[in-house]
Amino acid sequence: MPELPEVETTRRRLLPLLKGKPLLEVRHQDPSRYRHTERASGRRVEGIARRGKFLLFGLSGGLEMVVHLGMTGGFRLERTPHTRAELLLEEGVLHFHDPRRFGRLWVVQEGDYREIPLLKRLGPEPLSEDFRPEPFLTGLRRSQKPLKALLLDQTLAAGVGNIYADEALFRAGLSPFRPGKEVSEAEALRLFQALRAVLAEAVALGGSTLSDRTYQQPDGLPGSFQERHAVYRRAGLPCPRCGTPIARGVVAGRGTHFCPRCQG
Repeated sequence: MPELPEVETTRRRLLPLLKGKPLLEVRHQDPSRYRHTERASGRRVEGIARRGKFLLFGLSGGLEMVVHLGMTGGFRLERTPHTRAELLLEEGVLHFHDPRRFGRLWVVQEGDYREIPLLKRLGPEPLSEDFRPEPFLTGLRRSQKPLKALLLDQTLAAGVGNIYADEALFRAGLSPFRPGKEVSEAEALRLFQALRAVLAEAVALGGSTLSDRTYQQPDGLPGSFQERHAVYRRAGLPCPRCGTPIARGVVAGRGTHFCPRCQG
C-alpha cells in the first residue's frame, strides 16, 4: 500500500503537471468509489496537498478532490489495463491506475470530510513541526497495544504504514511486539527520531517500489528506498547489523519483520 513517502512523491510529481490547469472532467464507471466527481468539471487545480496517505487537490470555487490510493492505486501518464478513472485536461489525460480497486476519490467542499472519517481523525504529520516528542511519548505510554500497532493507527503519526513502521522500529532497536506502556522516555525519543529519519530518506528516494512494482511514480519510474530496507520483506536474510536471520511475525493483522537480536 502506498504510504507517506509514496503519496508525497506522487504529489510532487503531479503538482507541476496540474497546478493552474483546468480539470475538464473526471471520467469513470464506478460512482460508488469515485464520489461527486461531476462537481470537479471545469474547475482549476489550484494546488495539491497531502494529509497522511490522502492527496488533496485544491480546486477553484472552494472544492477539494480527495484521493486515497488504497492498496494498489496510483496515477499514470499512460493508460493501463487497470485504468479505473481518467482526469481530462486540456493537454491530455491523467489516468488513475488501480488493479485491486481499493482506491477512492471524493469531490467535496473544502474541509468537509464527513464522508471520509479517517481523514478527520489523523494525527500530526511526522515530517512537520507539529510532530513533537512529548505528545508522541504520551500517546505511546497510555496504551497497552504493541508499538507496531500504535504506529499503524494513524493518530500518533499520519501516513505511516507497514514498511516504514518496520524500518523505524529496527532503527530504534525496539521490538514491534512491545507494549507502548513499557517504553521509556529515551526509547520513545529514539523511535520518534528514527521514524522521521526513515520517512525523510524514503521521500528523498521516491518511496519504495517492491517486486510486484505496484507502486510507481506517475512517469513510470520506480522509487529506490527499497534498496535500503533493513528488515521489511527480508525474512530469513541476515540482519545488516548483527547477521541474525530476520524474523517474521504478525502484529495488528499485518506481516511484521524484525531482528530478534537487535530488537529483542
